[in-house]
Amino acid sequence: MRTTYCGLVSETLMDQTVTLMGWAHRRRDHGGVIFIDLRDREGLVQIVCDPDRPEMFKAAEGVRNEFCLKVVGKVRARPAGTENTNLTSGKIEVLAYELEVLNASVTPPFQLDDDNLSETVRLTHRVLDLRRPMMQKNLMLRYRVAMEVRKYLDEQGFVDIETPMLTKSTPEGARDYLVPSRVHDGMFFALPQSPQLFKQLLMVAGFDRYYQITKCFRDEDLRADRQPEFTQIDIETSFLDEAEIRAITEGMVRTVFRKALGVELPVYGELTYAEAMHRYGSDKPDLRVKLEFTEMTDVMKTVDFKVFAGPATSKGGRVAALRVPGGGEMSRSEIDAYTEFVKIYGAKGLAWIKVNDAGKGRDGLQSPIVKNLHDAAIAEILARTGACNGDLIFFGADKAKVVNDALGALRVKIGHSEFGRNHGLFEDKWAPLWVVDFPMFEHDDEAGRWNAVHHPFTAPKDGHEDLMDTDPGACIAKAYDMVLNGWELGGGSVRIHRAEVQSKVFKALNISAEDAKVKFGFLLDALQYGAPPHGGLAFGLDRLVTLMTKAESIRDVIAFPKTQRAQCLLTGAPSNVDEAQLRELHIRLRNPAQA
Repeated sequence: MRTTYCGLVSETLMDQTVTLMGWAHRRRDHGGVIFIDLRDREGLVQIVCDPDRPEMFKAAEGVRNEFCLKVVGKVRARPAGTENTNLTSGKIEVLAYELEVLNASVTPPFQLDDDNLSETVRLTHRVLDLRRPMMQKNLMLRYRVAMEVRKYLDEQGFVDIETPMLTKSTPEGARDYLVPSRVHDGMFFALPQSPQLFKQLLMVAGFDRYYQITKCFRDEDLRADRQPEFTQIDIETSFLDEAEIRAITEGMVRTVFRKALGVELPVYGELTYAEAMHRYGSDKPDLRVKLEFTEMTDVMKTVDFKVFAGPATSKGGRVAALRVPGGGEMSRSEIDAYTEFVKIYGAKGLAWIKVNDAGKGRDGLQSPIVKNLHDAAIAEILARTGACNGDLIFFGADKAKVVNDALGALRVKIGHSEFGRNHGLFEDKWAPLWVVDFPMFEHDDEAGRWNAVHHPFTAPKDGHEDLMDTDPGACIAKAYDMVLNGWELGGGSVRIHRAEVQSKVFKALNISAEDAKVKFGFLLDALQYGAPPHGGLAFGLDRLVTLMTKAESIRDVIAFPKTQRAQCLLTGAPSNVDEAQLRELHIRLRNPAQA
């Protein structure tokens, strides 16, 4: 029917007759000549409707926005001075010979070129929202990214294998979405949080290079980079070490950026987890922001200021400084706003010092806390931070986690702010990074037990096996994350393939042999049959495409996403079901008000 897409019509088709189909993006009546911008997934082309073809012109007069049209016409050059360099079709227009309304449209609830729509409106009318050029561009890029991933992994010898969507509920960090079984009364399937256990089984089965682009499900609180259902590029391989797995997956991401976006990523940095937390307070630091922490814990142990001395002398406490070049320009109201901001992350407040004249020592400083610090501490603050006249120094003092979370978020907020950009604290670039050597365990002080940082099948560093018995907190894992511009693109590890090491991990996690059998028995049984050394990595496809499009939320790269309340405004899901369906599933609803 059609001969080409609207957005692909160019001067290469000059003087040819084309058949186009699409939607009326905009109609303009210029005193006897009607112009229609016809739109499809590839872009726009200008249609010119002259009155010397009465039947066609009458049809054009009735066209309104979002009518679905068929146009037959001749490609010709636009008049001089009317070219649009922003369009592929910007140098030409199509003189309409025939115009057919394939389907009329009611008046849309919004203009498709309105950039100020609320997300509620967009998601309620998602079908129309998806017609918008921005969304068409985003989803087409998502398609190209997925295709490049498949081509690259195929060339590397990986095999695409599907794993089940209805599986066993296992503890993997977030709540499972449960699916009741009609056949087995009172029993439930779980939707997979990831294919983790199945891909390990595939390694044991001898499929030494597996991948899958698959849906995963987690019932957790949502934010801009999370959805209850998300798409994962899942990769697992046998007989490769950490460096080799990272090299293959880094090559994949480089290839995707080059072929789908035309971007050559720079050299990847590498930080250990400990160094990332020490310098940036985050295991996914945004290296575009040119601000770093300065350690002050040892300096503050001897000051009379309890706000600093308390954490400095407490186990697990930390005092760190964040120097902001040029920050002396900030008003007290701006500083107060940042103080309120860090409270979101558990900080009790935000101490600060303005450096008016560094050469005068304490007399050149402006701050309510200076009087509480001795001269040696002040000299060390200025020396370690390298503070200059006109700078501002923020301090975090609390448990290390609170300091890292609060100052880490403050670092990013200042760097991305108008102030940060104007003062050269932010560099607009691609900043890829590997974060390696994660701890095996983290301690839950409330529960009084150790938890796995990743999952209980992550292998420890060679030589760290015995630390699981003597000092779990010092045990380092063969785990790694790929970070890009402050987002975790993917994470993975080398897995445990030997029974004696797995037993040590379960013991450290206080998981009995009986519990392990109930929760992971099918995997443990399989590992007994000559399981190969193996490991892998999983990428968030949604996050990857969000970064590539520079969208504000992963909802802008998913065709039919959920809201932050895990609802689909388009379909009304989740919704009530009738009593008959519940009876079939052996479910009776309990009224919370009567519980």
